[in-house]
Amino acid sequence: MTTTWSIREVPVSQTTDAPEAWLLHGYTGAMNDCLLAAWGHRDFERTATEILGSMHDQTYESKPRLVAVADDAHDAPDPDRVLGYAMINLPLQDNTHTGHVEVGVRPPYRRQGVGSALFDAGLALVRDAGRSQVTASTDQHTEPPEGPGTLAATTGAGRVAVDEDGPRFLLARGFALEQVDRYSVFDLPFDPELIAKHHAEAEAHAGPDYRLVTWQSHVPEEWVDEYALLNTRMSTDAPLGGLDLEEDVWEAERIRTYEKQYEERGLPLLVLAAEHVPTHTLAAFTCFMPIPNSDEFVHQTDTLVLKEHRGKRLGMLVKTANLQRLAAERPAVRRVGTWNAEENSYMLAINVALGFRPAGGSGEWQLKLS
Repeated sequence: MTTTWSIREVPVSQTTDAPEAWLLHGYTGAMNDCLLAAWGHRDFERTATEILGSMHDQTYESKPRLVAVADDAHDAPDPDRVLGYAMINLPLQDNTHTGHVEVGVRPPYRRQGVGSALFDAGLALVRDAGRSQVTASTDQHTEPPEGPGTLAATTGAGRVAVDEDGPRFLLARGFALEQVDRYSVFDLPFDPELIAKHHAEAEAHAGPDYRLVTWQSHVPEEWVDEYALLNTRMSTDAPLGGLDLEEDVWEAERIRTYEKQYEERGLPLLVLAAEHVPTHTLAAFTCFMPIPNSDEFVHQTDTLVLKEHRGKRLGMLVKTANLQRLAAERPAVRRVGTWNAEENSYMLAINVALGFRPAGGSGEWQLKLS
């Protein structure tokens, strides 16, 4: 029997216990079902509290969240009625020409038009916001070898299989594959001698002009402007492939806004940076983000060395130091996951040398809107 449904927007409730929050719980459950089906593990699993905390703060980005809800004569507030979800992100400060849409459908309800309906509704919101392009992502367990049935990114680095559901869905709608990212996993406990060796070599190469500084979640006032600059440069110094994205400017106020958001979401940050001592500026940084529903997994989020400080092995220096810190402060962690553009050969080489193993990836797609 074919299921019928309606598309609804998830309300931004005050708490996860509010009567209308059943749609939020359905959104969360549908997303987690899709992540489990795609990856076969729960490292990427989200919580309703974490998602709602993100939705509360929309200072720099509008975040409509849609769900496809199975029809029910009594409209019972049952999260299991949610068949699929759409996440739409619309930048409000910079890159206001673009929007991002992510769609997922619970496996039992696929190939009934639910995903198409959610995507069309999300794309309509992007168009209504006056955006001239939209981006989307697809996941893959492994990067396919070069050959028939594959598509390379416009950068020439990385491929996806065109017969997989995600690429087929986006290609049918005119999207171009602009970049491929590699997902890598580092297993703990690690060999302390190997990490110490890499750290000592990087430290000797960097020399006395650089020293390490650390903080958790809240940036010391001394470094907040410098950290804002690092985040700004992350939007331009990191490889973007063929994605049409411009500089995303951060300042101290934005840093503090996101700190409050991450606190509400239950996401601590372990940041480690390299100070250029002669100028008292920050030259590089890396960050771990533990998640609220697992002590065994953490995300390694951004890692950046400013262009003017490259060639000093600062990437290896900050990554090894933060791994040593992670092992000391969070001994229960067993896995670190990170994403890198396939054309980012320097950072990938560091990861491989440290023992990160390929564990999947993603395609980054772009569509110009007429």
